[in-house]
Amino acid sequence: MRKESILLVDDEEIILNTLSIFLHHQNYDVTMASTGEEAISLLTKSHFDLLVTDLAMCGIDGIQVLKEVKKISSLIGVIILTGYGDMTSAIDALRLGADDYLLKPCDSEELLIRIERYFEKQDALRKVILYEEILPVCMYCKSIRDDKGTEPGKGSWLKMEEYLHTKSGTAFSHTFCPKCQTQAEKDMLGD
Repeated sequence: MRKESILLVDDEEIILNTLSIFLHHQNYDVTMASTGEEAISLLTKSHFDLLVTDLAMCGIDGIQVLKEVKKISSLIGVIILTGYGDMTSAIDALRLGADDYLLKPCDSEELLIRIERYFEKQDALRKVILYEEILPVCMYCKSIRDDKGTEPGKGSWLKMEEYLHTKSGTAFSHTFCPKCQTQAEKDMLGD
């Protein structure tokens, strides 16, 4: 089973340690950073599935960490924690790509619910991306549905040769692979 990795960032040691222990007990792989600078350094060296960061920190704050995370990978989730909650900072964080926003002191169970909800959404998104990458081919006539530029599932059905020519610009000739050639020769001889 996959163990999700979380980078936990807070300049308050007691919060950092308490949340880290709690999340470890929930079977998450937790790395701690006590500054925004340390968080960015860790993000450039290691992969994390989720960043949980305090908003107000000395030096690089949570918004700056959020901006850097999204430069590194838009697929890393971000939950902002703050003791100085106001609608402006919440809206700014969400506009910059934060996935959630919680006021401190936050209940650890509430944080867990938000983290689990984030990972459920990510799993669903991974499935959508996977299914979008699967090329739909008719099992009978071998036509291919070209969904490019349309809503998935609404594209035009093209004969395989037409699809490949459209996508690659290459002309095709018909021939046999060795296995089919052997079978065709058997069929012609009546074996």
